[in-house]
Amino acid sequence: MTSDVWLPFRADDIDGLPEGLNYRYWNGDLEFPSDPADCEFYVVPYMQPPSVSQRPMPEMTSVRVVQTLSAGVDHVLPSMEVLRPGVQLCNARGVHEASTGELALALILASLRGIPGFVRAQDKGEWGSGFHPALADKSVLIVGYGSIGSAIEDRLTPFELARVARVARSARTTERGPVHPLTELPALLPEADIVVLSTPLNDTTRGLVNADFLSHMKDGALLVNVARGPVVDTKALLAELESGRITAALDVTDPEPLPQGHPLWQAPGVLISPHVGGPTSAFLPRAKRLLVAQLNLFVNREPLRNVVLTTGAQVASRRARGPPPVRSPSAFDTLRSSSNAGSADKLPGRHGA
Repeated sequence: MTSDVWLPFRADDIDGLPEGLNYRYWNGDLEFPSDPADCEFYVVPYMQPPSVSQRPMPEMTSVRVVQTLSAGVDHVLPSMEVLRPGVQLCNARGVHEASTGELALALILASLRGIPGFVRAQDKGEWGSGFHPALADKSVLIVGYGSIGSAIEDRLTPFELARVARVARSARTTERGPVHPLTELPALLPEADIVVLSTPLNDTTRGLVNADFLSHMKDGALLVNVARGPVVDTKALLAELESGRITAALDVTDPEPLPQGHPLWQAPGVLISPHVGGPTSAFLPRAKRLLVAQLNLFVNREPLRNVVLTTGAQVASRRARGPPPVRSPSAFDTLRSSSNAGSADKLPGRHGA
C-alpha cells in the first residue's frame, strides 16, 4: 500500500517531491484529508497552536515520521508519547537560522539605538536627537549555541564587538572559540552587555532566566529572547524592567500571545515583537527544500536529518524518571553550585541547547 504523507503545502507547489507517495494537504483544517491511521509521514502545520498540531496524532497508528517546520518541538512533544515505538521526530534545523539571526540583530540594534523612541517621536512630529549606545565595543553572551546561536554570531561578527561568549548545555570547542557549559553562566553574565537567548525549551531551560539569573546581569545590560517565552520567568523580568536596571527585547513571551493589559506591554525599557523570528520570505523556500530532502531520504530508506527523538527508549526513560523537575527561584543557584563543583553532567534535560 502506498504511504500517505500529510503536508501543510500543496504538493503541486513543491518541486522535487519523490513519486510513489500519496500527498495529502492538511494545514490544520477541521476535517482531516484522509484517515490519520494511514499517515506514515506527518509534516506538522506551521504556526498553528499545539491543540491543532497534536489533534490527529493519537489516531496516527501507522506514522513513522513526525516532521516539524519549527526549530523547537515542544508543541508536539506531549503527543509523541501516545505514538508507537520507533517514530522519529525531526525538527527544521536549517530553515530558520537566517530569519532568526536577522531578527536578533534587528532587536539588538533597535534597542540600543532607540528606534522605538524615534518612531513614537515621528508619530508626534517631534525631532529629538541625542547620544545612544552603539553595538561596537559591546560584549555579547549567546545562551544556546546551536545552529541558530551560530547564525546570530555570524550576523554580529562585522560589528566590531569586544567579545562574544557562547553557552550551551555542555562545553565544546568551535572554530570561533570555546562554548561554555550552562554551569558557567554565573561567571559569564556579569561581563555581558547583551545576553541573547536562543536555547530550545526543555526540562533544563524552562525558567532558566529567573530572578537569580537576572541579578547576575550587569547594570544597563540588554536581554534579548528569540528562544521560547517560558525560558524566562516573566514576573522576575518585570521586576528588573520596572526597576530600570536592565532592558529587554522579546520576540517571545510567557504567556503568548501576550494578552491586552499585560504589564509587559507597558514595562519601561522593553521592545516586543510578536514571535516573528521564523515567518519571513526566507521560510518557504527553505522549508520546501527540507521536505524534499527528507521525503527522498524516507522513500529510499536512508537516515533522516534533524532527528531529535525516537519514540520508545527516550519516552520510556522519561516516564521512568517521572515528571520533569519544576524550576524554582533557586534553580540558577543549582547551576552555580554545579559549576563550582565542576560537575556539568548533573544537569537535567533531553536536548542540547
